[in-house]
Amino acid sequence: MSEASGEDKDLLPFASGRLVKDYSLLREYWRVARERGREDLVEKAMISEADYKRVREIVYGRGRVGLADLWDIVTGEVEDRIDPDIAEEAAKRLGLNALPSTARRLVARQLAAWIIEAAEHWKFISAREGGRS
Repeated sequence: MSEASGEDKDLLPFASGRLVKDYSLLREYWRVARERGREDLVEKAMISEADYKRVREIVYGRGRVGLADLWDIVTGEVEDRIDPDIAEEAAKRLGLNALPSTARRLVARQLAAWIIEAAEHWKFISAREGGRS
């Protein structure tokens, strides 16, 4: 996909679009956090080296892990890094009427997808082999 086609305009660096094709909710979360002077929340909602290591631990510690299961596990683990009030405001700005807990989960789901897609990009894991590299 090329930038000119517009198909990957909402992807984040190292994201493939395999799990999430439009990361606008996560981007809006960052925007709202910055507007409120909460750069700490922006940093928490970014990929870290620890995220790559954790994904690898999950995959190798559990044996074959399906992509859907991996996504659920990682979502659950990153959810605490997302502020529910910021997530709710981000969702509202995008026309989504969601409770804070639901908005938090939606943002966490996009963050988890980005982590997994980037881990595949950097060959920490390989989805072709059920999550193992």
